Amino acid sequence: MKPNRGRLAALLFCLFCALLHAEDFAYTIHPSTLAPYEKEPVLLSIDINQTNPEPILLFLFDIKQDQTYRVEQVSATHDNTLHHAKEHYLYLLFPLKTGTIEVNFSLTKRVTNDDKVHYFFSGDRDDFKKLETTDSDIPVAPLKLQVKPLPKGTQLIGNFKLDYLFKPQKVEAYEPVSLRITIEGDGYPPLLENIYPRQEGVSLFASKPVLTRHVDEHTVHYKAVYDLALASGKSFDTAKIALHAFNPKTQKQYTLTIPSEHIEVTRPDAAALVDKTDTPPPLHTDWKHLGTLIGYLLAFAAGFLTAWMLKWHRRAKVQESPLAARIDACKAKKQLLQLLMAEDAQHFAPVIDRLEADLYGKGNHALNKLKQEAKELLT
Repeated sequence: MKPNRGRLAALLFCLFCALLHAEDFAYTIHPSTLAPYEKEPVLLSIDINQTNPEPILLFLFDIKQDQTYRVEQVSATHDNTLHHAKEHYLYLLFPLKTGTIEVNFSLTKRVTNDDKVHYFFSGDRDDFKKLETTDSDIPVAPLKLQVKPLPKGTQLIGNFKLDYLFKPQKVEAYEPVSLRITIEGDGYPPLLENIYPRQEGVSLFASKPVLTRHVDEHTVHYKAVYDLALASGKSFDTAKIALHAFNPKTQKQYTLTIPSEHIEVTRPDAAALVDKTDTPPPLHTDWKHLGTLIGYLLAFAAGFLTAWMLKWHRRAKVQESPLAARIDACKAKKQLLQLLMAEDAQHFAPVIDRLEADLYGKGNHALNKLKQEAKELLT
């Protein structure tokens, strides 16, 4: 019954938010659950729709940062059709403490009209005109989450599977044995500091795990790949690994394990290492290795030159673009905003969002960086 109650509470909160709207627009905030476990991913879907077609509306929306949770924006779509504005946001939130936490939002409504929009677009790059709007902060009810504690000793939160690969299992002394561990599934990012325990007499080499993520409207999917290497001067058994996991959806604990493997380490015969020849042959030069080295160097140089030429070609293509030249000519953020909105507001939406945050919010992005981002969208 608990999962059903959580979904019912989330639905009631969504309906409550739908009733809290200004006379010109309505918004909904839909959480995937209102009773998550600690570090359980919560998907927040936010929609803002203009309901009164008389004014021209623009919106600025964000989730305020807080130490009780971690939040990141997954996607955002903007339909800035005059008189029929629509916004859709998808956020991923991870509660970081148990008990009741509040998620707070900021929403600004910007009102203008057709005459002001026409006046805004009537300027050129030498005569920038600011879009005049009347801005007002809209109070948004905080989202309250009842966060439940995890079972003691939990290392992974979500529905994960584990795969591993040892190779080889018979090596010479101090030759590295590679071990790849892959953890994949839905939940909190499966990043562990010490996935393999230290062993006496065994050297451990570990690189930073590679993490990939895929998010849709319902789930967040992670894949973490750990590449390790073990080396020793004598035969040894690898450590048994047991990762304790908890699935918030089923409320069940489970364990992902890697069994111990025997690694046979061979040592060279000492007699074979003794030089039995009193007078070694004279030194001579083996040019075959030099030829191989030169071949590697030529292959590297060819690859580097090819990559450089492709990069130069892309840069030259952007620089030849008339729009790129107009972007470079912008002397102020307001001028760049006017140019991008006039060209293709939807295509340049990421840069436009940053410009509006700088001009009308609390953003602080460098103009040269914004120009570069805009030109990269031309390729």
